[in-house]
Amino acid sequence: MRSLPVRVGARASRLSQAQTAIVSDLLRTKLGEAIALQFVQVRTVGDRRPGPGRDLGRAGAKGAFTADIEALLLNGDIDIAVHSMKDLTSSPSEGLFIGATPPRSDPRDALVTSLDKTIQTLPKGARVGTSSLRRRAQLLKLRRDLEVVELHGNVDTRIRKVGGAKKREGENDLDAVVLAVAGLQRIGEVARISQKFSIDEMVPAVGQGTIAVQMRRGDREIARILSEIDDPTARVESECERAFALQTGADCDLPIGGCARVSGQRVKIVGMIAEEDGSGLRQSVVVGPSRDATALGRKLAEELLEGAAS
Repeated sequence: MRSLPVRVGARASRLSQAQTAIVSDLLRTKLGEAIALQFVQVRTVGDRRPGPGRDLGRAGAKGAFTADIEALLLNGDIDIAVHSMKDLTSSPSEGLFIGATPPRSDPRDALVTSLDKTIQTLPKGARVGTSSLRRRAQLLKLRRDLEVVELHGNVDTRIRKVGGAKKREGENDLDAVVLAVAGLQRIGEVARISQKFSIDEMVPAVGQGTIAVQMRRGDREIARILSEIDDPTARVESECERAFALQTGADCDLPIGGCARVSGQRVKIVGMIAEEDGSGLRQSVVVGPSRDATALGRKLAEELLEGAAS
């Protein structure tokens, strides 16, 4: 039997390639020799503009790591694209569709330090690195004395910034950095974690820990293939969170977080919204039937936005 060639597009970063390997292994397990995978590494605008000047934590950041790959997909140069779900814009890209959400990894955030400290035992005025407005706001809620330092780059670069880690010449020490647990797990750096924040302590980014496998709308053959690796729980959680993000206008310059978890036939979504300096931080929870996941995400957003306006 002739194998169906499937061209897989993804970023060349270590984390992206680890996620691509997860998707590839799932496809090969399900379909075996029925498919022949071909890999295309893409250098996105986010990769081409390294350093603080790219300002990827601000408005316009969404799509920085996905738009170039989506263009290849729309043009027919690749057949599927592998993304971190949290990098995708909240609104679906025209002509494209999320064909599969494989089983989700741990959605929580982690503290990485060189001294095995927690957020509460870091020294007064500790320097903590992150590029995320969401993390910044929640860190300052936990500890107003922290100095939150703007930090960009891939996971390896961020880890090297922590005092005591192996650094390149000219790199400055930080007392800690905050990274996604899932990313650290996928690249084999879980031993670097000093603390895993609970979802209530540090509400994760929408889609954190979820891989999105994107395809062109109307491509029935690819849709059939991707249906083999779609996880219903991950899809419900993703749809709930993305509905929440879309309703809040999450692609603008606003710190928000949202994390949905399915238990049986019900879904619970925790959300937060704040000012950039951590002031006015509001957090809320909505629980309901998983069949109403999208509506629940929108309901949570409306509750938080109403609280902001009052």
